[in-house]
Amino acid sequence: MSDLIAAFSRFFCSLRLTVVLLVMSMVLIFVATLAQVQLGVYGVQEQYFRTFFVLARIPNTEIPLPVFPGGYLIGGFLMINLVAAHVHRFQFTWKKAGIQLTHFGLIVLLVGELVSGLLQEDYSLKLEEGQTRNYSESFRRNEVVIIDQTDADFDDVTAIPESLIAAANPIQHAKLPFRVIVRGYYPNANLAMLNQLPAGAETANLAPNPSTAGMGPRLGLFPAPLTYKDNERNLPVALIELEGAEGSLGIWLVSPMLVQPQTFDYAGRTWSVGFRFEREYKPFSLTLLELKHDVYVGTQIPKNFSSRVRLQSADGTEDRESLIYMNQPLRHQGFTFYQYQMDSANGFSVLQVVHNPGRALPYIACILMSIGLTWQFGFHLLRFTRRRNNSAA
Repeated sequence: MSDLIAAFSRFFCSLRLTVVLLVMSMVLIFVATLAQVQLGVYGVQEQYFRTFFVLARIPNTEIPLPVFPGGYLIGGFLMINLVAAHVHRFQFTWKKAGIQLTHFGLIVLLVGELVSGLLQEDYSLKLEEGQTRNYSESFRRNEVVIIDQTDADFDDVTAIPESLIAAANPIQHAKLPFRVIVRGYYPNANLAMLNQLPAGAETANLAPNPSTAGMGPRLGLFPAPLTYKDNERNLPVALIELEGAEGSLGIWLVSPMLVQPQTFDYAGRTWSVGFRFEREYKPFSLTLLELKHDVYVGTQIPKNFSSRVRLQSADGTEDRESLIYMNQPLRHQGFTFYQYQMDSANGFSVLQVVHNPGRALPYIACILMSIGLTWQFGFHLLRFTRRRNNSAA
């Protein structure tokens, strides 16, 4: 057993392992940079760096096959290699203190990337001038919502994550007097009114649409490939059947593209059903007081975008105004609000909302590595200067 442990120790402490991992890191970054042209930043992060393996599908099948280690695997081995080398090979000396502090900063950087990859959440908050909202919407995730609208004072919302819709298992929620049965799901698709299709339009790409209620029977459904580009998002479509004790209430076609709610009455209550961008509610609200789109004098070249907002907490303990513009975000309760997009002609501003528990770690890592490198170079410079002065004497 001791020989086995010693073999593992030698393997993880090996300088050769470090070199191999660094080479694999360079190959991964190079290939991912090329793939970014097609996939965009988000797609590359998900498929190359925030994964244990880079997967490729076997031609003409949906079977994934690992073809290269992903960022999590390479980064994890690098961190283990570095820690193991310090535990078993390196000894602390003031001569090498700078290198050891730099390595510690590198470990903090790797941990920070892992924490960000696992826990960071990105949302958007679109506000029209004078509008108040206490929620933001996900850039990537969606949810089916069934809303009890009977009470005029509030909506009782039941949200079903898209992952459950994709699994296509029947869903029975305690708040709903009917079951939700998924009859079809398309992770990305386009919709068109059937009576507005151009004459001679290609209908061979239409997917089956068994909907019987709401707007669904009037819509044509065109499945589309998934996109990972930064300026695009997937718009899913689901065909869901609501089944009460007396039988089917109909099959509904739902999609984030359908803005108008589809309503129906059942069991003495009024309901609506829809598919929307996933929402995250917050214990405070933002009101857009004013937006500004400044340009350079005599041109239409943008100079600055800014949003003046009013932040109010739900318990009334906080009520303040803040100006958000480039490199000047609003930070509150772990959330950071950046100026993201703006349409001054139509009077709305879009903020990017980021929640990242590990956002301080890269700064800490950079400080540690800067101190370590300064110490190391300074220490050797001082020794070199002393030796030269002694030789001159």
